[in-house]
Amino acid sequence: MAAAVTALLTLAVTALTVGLATGVQAAPRASASAVTTDFGCAHPAQAGQARCFGVMKAHRTASGRMSPFTTGSPTTVGYVPSDLRSAYKLGGTSGSGRTVAIVDAMDDPNAASNLATYRRAYGLPSCTTANGCFRKVNQSGHSSPLPSGDYGWAEETSLDLDMVSATCPGCHILLVEANSANASDLMKAEDTAATTSGVVSVSNSWGGSEDNTITSADSHFKHPGVAITASSGDSGYGVSWPASSPYVTAVGGTSLSKASNSRGWTETAWSGAGSGCSAYEAKPSWQHNSGCAQRTVADVSAVADPNTGVAVYDTYNDCGGGSLCDTELKLGVAQGADGWVQVGGTSVSSPIIASVYALAGNTSQVVNGSYPYRHTSALNDVTSGSNGFCGGSYLCTAGRGYDGPTGLGTPNGTGAF
Repeated sequence: MAAAVTALLTLAVTALTVGLATGVQAAPRASASAVTTDFGCAHPAQAGQARCFGVMKAHRTASGRMSPFTTGSPTTVGYVPSDLRSAYKLGGTSGSGRTVAIVDAMDDPNAASNLATYRRAYGLPSCTTANGCFRKVNQSGHSSPLPSGDYGWAEETSLDLDMVSATCPGCHILLVEANSANASDLMKAEDTAATTSGVVSVSNSWGGSEDNTITSADSHFKHPGVAITASSGDSGYGVSWPASSPYVTAVGGTSLSKASNSRGWTETAWSGAGSGCSAYEAKPSWQHNSGCAQRTVADVSAVADPNTGVAVYDTYNDCGGGSLCDTELKLGVAQGADGWVQVGGTSVSSPIIASVYALAGNTSQVVNGSYPYRHTSALNDVTSGSNGFCGGSYLCTAGRGYDGPTGLGTPNGTGAF
């Protein structure tokens, strides 16, 4: 029996190393300090499906061995709500009961309980169905039937709910679950989210490659008075949709670190953030960068690097929890997560920015992604870092003023939103 277990684990390690492991975990991305893996919803099975933009970090022990992707505690894994509110000068602000909507695919059966655990860990106000703060509905806006559960999309859902909680603790949250990751279902969920009473902003931490069909679907993001955000992607230089839609605020990503400067923090462009010049979307009147004749991504940004990532709580998995489950998750032979994890990706930055819009309370003036362009003085300009190769252009290299990976910059209070 022991020999069989050893053989199984050896096989799993080999499969993980060459990127062929089964289950939702993708092949890890190596770096000097950590290993990361995409969420299980990062690789759609067929064309016409969206992928999510979450990335999980795994830690190394003192001996250099990999520790499980699901290790740590509320204070040892990633940035916590007080860190994010400090970094973006959001202290003293309140959402005053405004509702931030999250659109994701598939069901997260543990959404409510995981949300409660996250908020309790950091002393945030209770946000439950019973007190009217949290609602979970299907793509038609009904509480049932809900879609089938999915371990990868549940990781994404936990991340989104936790980032709204961290950024805007006083906000209400509406989770709209599409029946699938197919564009048609997600567009239905988008319309439901944006037209639900009380919703002031909608976050979309997913996307797909541009093609000649996207402009005909842009209308699903055109909801004047509701700020809609979309993640720019996690594959470095290159454009995804709906981030390229003119009706959304496209959100890029940064690496965020504590510093001894007056702000107390410093940021550089994250190497994985998406950016670039759209191949299909016309340039909106409010964008004036001369190096791209079409819509340029991104508009603004926030933390996204998993190596400077955020703490998230997720327990939906197919291995039942416990140390053996953690090992199976680490090896890629089980699906989901089992507790506190450190995550990144522009899946982090999109719900942060949607929540800052809610904190600002100006969304009645929002009709597209133009609002930050009229209030650039209330943003932290990110001036270093790159997400790929584009001949040294601002489309992939951060610099003073506007650039592709970080847009106009990151929140410095709520004045730009």
